[in-house]
Amino acid sequence: MGLFSLMFASIVLEPFLSTATFALVDSIRPLESISDGRNLVSSDGTFQLGFFTPSNSKSRYVGIWYKNIPVQTVVWVANRCNPINDSSGTLTINDKGNLVLLSKNNSVVWSTSSLKQAQKPLVQLLDSGNLVLRDERDANSENYLWQSFDYPSDTFLSGMKIGWDLRRNLSWSLSAWKSFDDPCNGDFTYGVELDAKLHTYPEVFIREGSMKFYRAGAWNGIGFSGSPELRPNPVFDYGFVYNDDEVYYTYHLKNKSVISMIVMNQTARLRQRLVWLETERVWSAYNSIPRDQCDSYGLCGPNGNCIMTENPVCQCLKGFKPKSLEQWNTMDWSDGCVRNSPLSCHDKAKDGFMKFSDLKLPDAEHSWVNKSINLEECRAKCLSNCSCMAYTNSDVRGKGSGCVMWFGDLLDIRQFHSGEQDLYIRMLASEIGKV
Repeated sequence: MGLFSLMFASIVLEPFLSTATFALVDSIRPLESISDGRNLVSSDGTFQLGFFTPSNSKSRYVGIWYKNIPVQTVVWVANRCNPINDSSGTLTINDKGNLVLLSKNNSVVWSTSSLKQAQKPLVQLLDSGNLVLRDERDANSENYLWQSFDYPSDTFLSGMKIGWDLRRNLSWSLSAWKSFDDPCNGDFTYGVELDAKLHTYPEVFIREGSMKFYRAGAWNGIGFSGSPELRPNPVFDYGFVYNDDEVYYTYHLKNKSVISMIVMNQTARLRQRLVWLETERVWSAYNSIPRDQCDSYGLCGPNGNCIMTENPVCQCLKGFKPKSLEQWNTMDWSDGCVRNSPLSCHDKAKDGFMKFSDLKLPDAEHSWVNKSINLEECRAKCLSNCSCMAYTNSDVRGKGSGCVMWFGDLLDIRQFHSGEQDLYIRMLASEIGKV
């Protein structure tokens, strides 16, 4: 991954376009190019774009890294899986207005994919670390023809989005490097998942290949239900947008003197927030995910509740018992828990809901969300549907609003000491008084 590029071959900071001038530039136009050994530098000097070689590799890649940090930290790679084997690489704008990476004999190694063409195309490295293709006369971000922030590598910078552009069916997600030497997409990924057609509750997941590895829980208006420590603070400001056009998670650094990023660590199997400590000249892990045993996806099986202060950590939810007591007692919790008493769904008077507080909400793969109805309407909808097993507000701000309902078994729940979210789980009314 980019953090471990400290052993990368050093890049000579040559002047751009002319050996007679030492002015640093942040952009190129048609008929201009960046050859191997030359660079773009953002106007404030934070980021640099150029050619680099990972530690023990001989391959050349085009990437973006922090300019003034001595440990070369690559945050984005253009030709992740298609390296150049010599120093013949050139980055330029072609006759169709796209940015292209050429190797010897002008072979195309990588290119942007804009279908629109600017009359006066310009490629610019912004102070945010975003590389953009735009019309020279139009700096409006809404009109960018292409931007690297739409195609993340393993690093989540301030102002980036992780989620979906539903209009373009474009996923903004992270994937770790395969190894220190290979920036190609590894199998450790971080992104937002939802089914827009079925109106499921969007959630942030880490996957290991196709397997769910970690789930942050759904966004409840102020944070993720599975990460109660991630709240706005003097350093970071978090946000989540969910509408018909976009679904994404983002953050912003409030203090420009702070250098911080989120990185997927393929080797350690961690999603880490790193902060640069200038006095010590090192990257320090501010937090890492997974944090503990209860962050392992689905550890306690269906209808189980992971509680770090208990021994063993897996307990059945109140009103439930181990599906296989023998298996459960061997600390194999994969089969989870079943109800003490079956529901009487068709006689609604016999069913009720028990309130559970401070939980990480269940996996929302089989859920339904409606942001326009209140909690009482949500309860009535859930009670009238025999498949509905639980409900809550989709947004806990103020007095709460919106509705989320879960269908089938409740998966990947954990208990916290505190939180803002209540979950109402369906039970036989006669069972509620017993637990």
